[in-house]
Amino acid sequence: MRKFPLLLLLLFLATGISHAQDIERNVKERLTSYFNSYSPATAKTNATEFKSFNIDYDRKQIAIYLSESFAYQPFQNETVETIYQQIKDLLPGPVRFFDTTIYAGTKPIDDLIPNLYRKKKKDKSRLLLNTDYKGEPWVKNTSRPYEVSRGLQNRHIALWQSHGSYYKNDKEDWGWQRPRLFCTTEDLFTQSFILPYVIPMLENAGANVFTPRERDTQRNEVVVDNDTQSNSIYLEVKSRKADWSTAAGKGFAQKQSRYQDGENPFATGTARFARTEKKKDKAFAEWIPTIPATGAYAVYVSYQTLPNSVSDAKYLVFHKGGVTEFRINQQIGGGTWVYLGTFEFDKGNNDYGMVVLSNQSSQNGVVCADAVRFGGGMGNIVRGASVSGLPRYLEGARYSAQWSGMPYEVYGGRKGTNDYADDINTRANSINYLSGGSVYNPNQAGLGIPIEMSLALHSDAGSSKTDEIIGSLGIYTTDATNGQLATGIDRYASRDLADITLTQLQKDINANFNTPWTRRSMWDRNYSETRLPVVPSSIIELLSHQNFADMQYGHDPNFKFTVGRSIYKSILQFVSSQHGKDYVVQPLPVDHFAVRFGKKKNTLELSWQGVQDPLEPTAQPQAYVVYTRIGYGGFDNGTVVSKPSYTVKIEPGLVYSFKVTAVNRGGESFPSEILAAYKAKRERSRVLIINGFDRISAPAVVNTPTQAGFDMEQDPGVPYLYDISLCGEQTTFDRKQAGKEGKGSLGDSGRELEGLKMAGNTFDYPFVHGKALQAAGGYSFVSCSDEAVEAGIVSPDNYPIVDYILGLEKEEPGVRNSYKTFSSAMQRIITAYCQSGGRLLISGSYLGSDMSTSQGNREFTEKVLKYGFQRSMDDNRSKVINGLGRTLTIPRLPNEQTYPVTAPECIVPVAPAFSVFAYAPDNQSAGIAYKGNYRTFVLGFPFESIESEKERSTVMAAIMRFFDEK
Repeated sequence: MRKFPLLLLLLFLATGISHAQDIERNVKERLTSYFNSYSPATAKTNATEFKSFNIDYDRKQIAIYLSESFAYQPFQNETVETIYQQIKDLLPGPVRFFDTTIYAGTKPIDDLIPNLYRKKKKDKSRLLLNTDYKGEPWVKNTSRPYEVSRGLQNRHIALWQSHGSYYKNDKEDWGWQRPRLFCTTEDLFTQSFILPYVIPMLENAGANVFTPRERDTQRNEVVVDNDTQSNSIYLEVKSRKADWSTAAGKGFAQKQSRYQDGENPFATGTARFARTEKKKDKAFAEWIPTIPATGAYAVYVSYQTLPNSVSDAKYLVFHKGGVTEFRINQQIGGGTWVYLGTFEFDKGNNDYGMVVLSNQSSQNGVVCADAVRFGGGMGNIVRGASVSGLPRYLEGARYSAQWSGMPYEVYGGRKGTNDYADDINTRANSINYLSGGSVYNPNQAGLGIPIEMSLALHSDAGSSKTDEIIGSLGIYTTDATNGQLATGIDRYASRDLADITLTQLQKDINANFNTPWTRRSMWDRNYSETRLPVVPSSIIELLSHQNFADMQYGHDPNFKFTVGRSIYKSILQFVSSQHGKDYVVQPLPVDHFAVRFGKKKNTLELSWQGVQDPLEPTAQPQAYVVYTRIGYGGFDNGTVVSKPSYTVKIEPGLVYSFKVTAVNRGGESFPSEILAAYKAKRERSRVLIINGFDRISAPAVVNTPTQAGFDMEQDPGVPYLYDISLCGEQTTFDRKQAGKEGKGSLGDSGRELEGLKMAGNTFDYPFVHGKALQAAGGYSFVSCSDEAVEAGIVSPDNYPIVDYILGLEKEEPGVRNSYKTFSSAMQRIITAYCQSGGRLLISGSYLGSDMSTSQGNREFTEKVLKYGFQRSMDDNRSKVINGLGRTLTIPRLPNEQTYPVTAPECIVPVAPAFSVFAYAPDNQSAGIAYKGNYRTFVLGFPFESIESEKERSTVMAAIMRFFDEK
């Protein structure tokens, strides 16, 4: 009888086990099917491998284990909730309501939601809530007329732009780290995002930004120092209480023009110091450079950090726009170059081009004076038997670190045998050395600069034969230093940084370009640039430089602005979330800018409109800054105004220029276009200058079933200000060669443009036209944007003469921004102006071809403006134009002075108009004039492209005489 209950028990257990096995078999089949077919909604990642699962029936829990690749996708609250709900729905009834945890690699997917996006409890193990820098910033511009309170003020960020030229030890030659493809190479390409866009945006938000590569594109360099005799001047002035003495430690001295491996210019000289005083104008040191050529120069100072250094050393930079004041925290950062800003300086030496260090301070201590550097310069580090021969900004970080006085172990870990590896490691080593001893890197010796994060921007390889976008990839490292960074926070903070950046990039590109931008994986990999930094760090592979579809976006300056703003916003969000702070996004640039003569004598009225950012509700303008330039000077430090208008008093006889930015608590926008105005002392007429040249664009695109690439000979594009990304013209367009590298591959390009800073659209052409009007004598002028005219803010009817600047304006198929020469609204306005007897000067390079696409457009140019389109002058061998008894020249090829006019147009007169200019040598019409009830003077080339200022003035005077004659 005892056996029967035992048999029942065994049968029950066997049935239970069998039932459990059935459940688990069912669960495995369903999970396998789900994850085999799983595809992230917003990212293109590697396939997921379903590894195993475990059911704990007693605790009613299920653990699901997946491959690390499942963690490559972004996780937000909604994503995680959806996945768990889908898993719950597919589980069989008996276990459907068990608590389920899904692991990607070793982490529950809930833990992979960045803190920024979490609705519930934050993961404090990867936040800096209890760690923050409380001291004075390394550098502060105290002349800035506004305060940033919800941006990146007092934050120190490290940022770099991938590779650079390096010495190839095995080949005993210098070269790029990546191939030349689609008119660029990665070493050049990523700089065109970081230098003109990302760094200025971060600095406009109040951040101190360090980059391991040289940031200044100025080829010239002048170093002024107490230890080096030169044609520049170093001067010391003592006070009654304070005199200058030599510091005990070593300082900078440039005792040679070139440096061998390991030689440190900051270890061969001396530094000077003086006691501080609280009153102004006491002891000071001056550095007066002899500038070799007028232009923009970065200003770097240096000093030694002494035991009683102060945190508010007062520096004054005298430049063409006035004086800008800085406070430098000399308690940190001693013994290296410290960037202040970039300023305009005149050639030679003078008392408005110098740097002054005062001993005025609110603290009792000393200020220290060492060398001051003006300009980025040329590479001066010898490897093998030569220097690179390139401007320093094109070299790798290894060589910049040496010139910046860093210890050999920072940049020379391979002892001079492998510059490639050393250059990669230098980027992170520089950050660690600079931040050593700070609150974010307390256990390493260094310069104490509180750098709290780093980000590297790269482009990647990979191609698609079907013109699919390869897109963006993020990289971070968690398996190093026991999974912790120097502050003790979890390395998964770096994953948060990568995720936030990729999420923002995809969102902004999709919204601004109406394209499904591809987001790729987030790799947890052992890369030096993410493993070595002791602060949260990430690599962003923005796009594939090997893929034509990606590069169509990559070369577009509008895309670069979007990417730059997106990276800036990502860093702002990440840093703010790390410290639990609210943030405000800096505004977009203003538009509808106009300058008119004021109601009161000798005044100007400026007006503009703030721009709303539909993607960022906090990016609202709260005030504006008006910057002023007089003549050929530089812009001043700006004046804050609360409304989108400003009245300024002017002195007759001087040309004034203005630009405007929008500001809020998050920082400052990029500037508007530059407008100019002038009141003649003896006015005989007034001119309205309309700036219609807004275009910025990539080089001409070739896109056929068999050919792909960029035709720089047809059109090298229009950069925003300048372009430093170009290596040379593309030579191979054959689509069959896609995916290859080297000679003959699709995109293979030359090297003839390497080191050229190609001039682009400076948005400063009303000044160029205005100076010619000033020279003509008696013509006052104001200027405005074409948007202000189209919106009715400015009426041409109020001006006897109108000068319409169209530069390289033209409409391009498939381009998001409209750059039509004459919009429908502008055609109506110009027609009405002419019918009322106006006198109109128009110049531009695409006035014919851009208006030949429809009958209506052709009728406007032929019947109203009195010209017809014959052809584009695509032979760039000739740059000579004859007319009005003058011989003019215009730039036809990329250069550093002014944008190239690759295809000026032959426009012919429509009777009774007549030709006034002709292209040499074939005498084709380059400009026409019409005299009737109204008058037009139309040039098939941009007026501002005339290379000689004297010739511009002569031509403008002749045009004004034509308009004035009876």
